[in-house]
Amino acid sequence: TVLILKVNPILFFVKEPHDVTVMRKEAVILDCQARGEATIDVRWLKNGVKVVENERVYLLSNGSLYFSEVESRRGDKSDEGFYQCLAQNKYGAILSQKARLTIASEYHPTSVVVTEGSVARFSCKISAHPPPIITWEFNRVTLPLTTERITVLPSGVLQIYGVQRADTGNYRCIATNIASRRRSTEATLTVTPALSPQLPQRPRIITRPQNISVSLHQSAILECMATGNPRPIISWSRADSKSIDVYNTKVLGNGNLIITDIKPQHGGVYMCRATTPGTRNYTVAAANVTVLAPPSLSEWPESLTRPRAGTARFVCHAEGVPTPQVTWLKNGEKVHSNGRIKMYNSKLVINQIIPEDDAIYQCQAENEQGSVLSMARLIVVMSEDRPSAPRNIRADTVSSSAILLAWERPLYNSDKVIAYSVHYMKAEGLNNEEYQVVIGNDTTRYIIDDLEPAHNYTFYVVAYMPMGASRMSDNVFQHTLEDVPLRAPELSLTSHSPTDIQVSWQPLPDKLSRGRVSGYRLSYRTSSESAVSQIELPGEKTQHLLENLQPDTIYLLRIVAATSIGWGEQSAWTSHRTPKASSARVPLAPELHLEPLNCTTISVRWQLAPKNSASVQGYKLFYHEESQPEGAPLQLRASDYAHTIGGLGEFCFNLPSAAVVPAKMGKITFISMHLSAVRDRLVPPPPPPHNVYANTNSSTAVFLHWGRPAFTSSQAINYTVRCNPVGLQNASLVLYLQTSVQSLLVQDLEPNTKYEFAIRLHIDQLSSPWSPVVYQTTLPEAPTLPPSNVKVTVIEEDTALVSWKLPDEPNLAVTHYTILYASRNAWIAGEWQVLQREGKEESGKRCLDKEALQMCSRGGDTKL
Repeated sequence: TVLILKVNPILFFVKEPHDVTVMRKEAVILDCQARGEATIDVRWLKNGVKVVENERVYLLSNGSLYFSEVESRRGDKSDEGFYQCLAQNKYGAILSQKARLTIASEYHPTSVVVTEGSVARFSCKISAHPPPIITWEFNRVTLPLTTERITVLPSGVLQIYGVQRADTGNYRCIATNIASRRRSTEATLTVTPALSPQLPQRPRIITRPQNISVSLHQSAILECMATGNPRPIISWSRADSKSIDVYNTKVLGNGNLIITDIKPQHGGVYMCRATTPGTRNYTVAAANVTVLAPPSLSEWPESLTRPRAGTARFVCHAEGVPTPQVTWLKNGEKVHSNGRIKMYNSKLVINQIIPEDDAIYQCQAENEQGSVLSMARLIVVMSEDRPSAPRNIRADTVSSSAILLAWERPLYNSDKVIAYSVHYMKAEGLNNEEYQVVIGNDTTRYIIDDLEPAHNYTFYVVAYMPMGASRMSDNVFQHTLEDVPLRAPELSLTSHSPTDIQVSWQPLPDKLSRGRVSGYRLSYRTSSESAVSQIELPGEKTQHLLENLQPDTIYLLRIVAATSIGWGEQSAWTSHRTPKASSARVPLAPELHLEPLNCTTISVRWQLAPKNSASVQGYKLFYHEESQPEGAPLQLRASDYAHTIGGLGEFCFNLPSAAVVPAKMGKITFISMHLSAVRDRLVPPPPPPHNVYANTNSSTAVFLHWGRPAFTSSQAINYTVRCNPVGLQNASLVLYLQTSVQSLLVQDLEPNTKYEFAIRLHIDQLSSPWSPVVYQTTLPEAPTLPPSNVKVTVIEEDTALVSWKLPDEPNLAVTHYTILYASRNAWIAGEWQVLQREGKEESGKRCLDKEALQMCSRGGDTKL
């Protein structure tokens, strides 16, 4: 006997929307049909926001979305975007794959002027669905697709080789598919007479192949057009020396490479080579072909049944090019990490399961080629005779790393308890890791001794029975004591003069400071002496200038930090030599400024240092090409502060490096300037700004501050600040701000969004590299709506359960809730009790067991 069981999914899609391209004002339908246990509610999202129906866009009876006329206006009024349908029934909700609605665009050919015998190129692009076939007309007469001189590429490009005067005229492209036929505007080809006789010309590639990304099984077109006299021959090869696939690759026209039915092995760098026939004269252009693949799931989540307080693990592995990003959804909304819920790579782990975790979960894998989703359900089972929660949780600080937690046994069914689990996590910040320790049922005390100093922690306890667990106890908050710093900061040393040392350091991070740094002690001595000098500095300082030191002397320095508990360990000795002092008879080196006037001429300017006490009687200017012997110097007068050097050969640099050294000849004091010009090289860029700090100012603003690198030049410096949300894919949305000071308030940002910032400086037409990126998240915006569906249920003699739902607002990040409650008499008198709860979940529960709620068991009324 064979028994066949047929299990119907509780909710699934029969049809999902797909990418579509339409003309403006055309009608279009995005399909969506869901099946499952009734009643099923379907709604649509555009770019993650609910679609509001109107007379032009509305929902059909089968769940599909209908557009009577597609609009292409800018901003939010455009219908372009990513659409998903959300289907929901009593078990939960599921989200469909993403579908991109694109409004067809057109790129019209432009007029060109070419020389007789050369090549002409027109480009035409019209996006539509299905993709159109492009043909061309010359003076309203259809051109052949391919001749000896004329080539029409499938991408819409028209190439004409060996242009003749008869080719002068008007050209336009025709795009045709089963839906429509469209003509572009006309472009004019003008042919100018060629010089006679024509001189030999080296090959020159005038249309280079472009880097392209192509989806699997599509076609890739690498265009390559070259001129020269005689006409060059075009050949193709791969940069990795692999042979080109002759079965799927062909050359169209005079050198264009087309790869059909593209596969992963077709990816790589392709080289177009234009060679003069019978010679070794050639030129090369290269382009990279990236083969894209939509996401596919190699492992998907499976439905689970778990008891309350248990653990659920969902796994989802995706493949594709580019690597897909995996997102987890709960009833169609994005899952966020908190103390109980964590996402590790492609895994979703839910600890300490509560009834609200009973839902439909989806793994969504997405890249620029599309998205794929897989669903699984978590069923939470409850035990009727489970124990009540542990009571009277207390926490006492033991040390800088230990807190003693104590509690009382559950009031009901405590004899069924086989173990307790203690849960704790940092109370400040978001996305903190929650830790769990399981202990036996023979104790109601436990010391947690692996905590960080000077931090607030939150604790709760759960009682376990063989099948299930109690609800969570009340949370209790407690802080650890400060400790001495774990180590000292690292020192950065520099000198502004022969008698000083500028000492700077970075503030210690929390893990190393182990509390608020109250002060620093800076110690220093010379390398030849044992006597140590000490300076104590306040904890908010990050730099100090040591003055009245000895020139040309090695100094040893170290630093130690302190908290209110005491001093930590000292840093290792760091050495620094102060500069040599300049003789009163020899002038200090001047500041040298170089400016290129053209590829063979440099303007040299200099100025004496302000403290130059020596009388300058003349200058010697030395310069030579790198790797060449030094020539005779130029003799310059003491009144000269500029000189132009010409006839250098085509160096073509921006600013060569330069060094200035003092020199003395007989009784006349000179300054020697050494200019090193490097052929075909640029001057090294200045260093980027350092010590970049970012502090959140509000929900829409971040304050930036940075340090200026040490320069020998006193020229004015300008800065460019780059700002964009983390993970931004549209480069046009990157914000660039200019300033001449070392701080900036970046405003008009999005709330609750993580941004990245980088800074570069500009001096005398030179730009530094970007500084290391710093990250900062704007504060959440204040909610405009209160929590909804507030319910109060008496669950024990002196305990009421308060539950609520998150306000229906997009992008809302709740940090905590404030609960007000009172007995009737206290309510009338306006005397409210106040509780606060962290807002890490989309819905919340809180049990109140204060005296005010004991009236519930006596039939009184409680107002919240």
